[in-house]
Amino acid sequence: MPPLRHRLLILVTAVLLLAGLGTGMVLHAAARADRANQPRSGGPAVGTGRLTLDQKDRLTFVNAAAGPHRTAVAAVPAGDPGGGRIASNLKCARFYAAAGTGVCLQSNPGVLKQSNRALLLDVDLRTRRTFPLAGAPSRARVSPSGRFAAWTVFVSGESYASAYFSTRTSILDTRTMRLTPSLETFSIVRDGKAYHASDINFWGVTFASDDDTFYATLNTGNRTYLVRGSLSRRTVTTLIQNVECPSLSPDGTRVAFKKRVLAGATLWREYVLDLSTLHETALAERHSVDDQATWLDNKTVAYALPTEGKVAGSDLWSVPADGTGTPRLLIAGASSPAPL
Repeated sequence: MPPLRHRLLILVTAVLLLAGLGTGMVLHAAARADRANQPRSGGPAVGTGRLTLDQKDRLTFVNAAAGPHRTAVAAVPAGDPGGGRIASNLKCARFYAAAGTGVCLQSNPGVLKQSNRALLLDVDLRTRRTFPLAGAPSRARVSPSGRFAAWTVFVSGESYASAYFSTRTSILDTRTMRLTPSLETFSIVRDGKAYHASDINFWGVTFASDDDTFYATLNTGNRTYLVRGSLSRRTVTTLIQNVECPSLSPDGTRVAFKKRVLAGATLWREYVLDLSTLHETALAERHSVDDQATWLDNKTVAYALPTEGKVAGSDLWSVPADGTGTPRLLIAGASSPAPL
């Protein structure tokens, strides 16, 4: 048997070797994790910086590019949307902002169940109030004045394509903090008559500039309708069928929307509806658009499409609102656009 001193030396050497091996494994794992959090080669440059909702000529969005800032609210110059983006510390599943007011819908996995909530944000992206959500985030909007915020969640099912789904749409007065938990409490007028049904769902609110009028989708009897609503009268009135996820133009004259082009299939085309004539114009985008579009200005509509070759991921595209032209890539790795 070796002397005690030799045995101690062997033991110490073995411990040091094991410690070195363990440290090497930890560093290797950390390096792999760090590489996984880096943008893809040739991907967008994402940096951190101060992002506020009163910055002019900026386009905000949820960053979908790979890296540590994935799902963070970010911004680019409106005139250079393909340039480097500045990311905030705020992470959202859906986001929208107007007039210095923002709304962020978050979905956080939990031990027993998923936690969903809506954050009402001030101009510095600080949380003013938090509201629990009844389901998974789907749509978010803020009125042009910033007074009202709306959000839609899936209470059951994961999308409009599910065999069975139920949505809940809420509207918040950001001045009084009065929350309307569900638009289903509003009175419905369909074809000039009061309408009641047990299968009513609303989604995709968009606000006019008068802080009273809004538009949304009503689903009932396996049909979808564009409805015009009044917040003060708590009523909605149907206008036209086969309209989903409406988005009102800045001048208030038109609505961009997705139209189901094949009954029973999850295929939608993007259209623009003239509210004075109810004339529909098909836009140049030929892919199926499952999104609530955003008007960048009175001539251009932006929307998200899945990134090619990726199971999860989206890019923002834009197209002329008059049906001419061709779609162009606006921001790679992005969703939920909101022009400031």
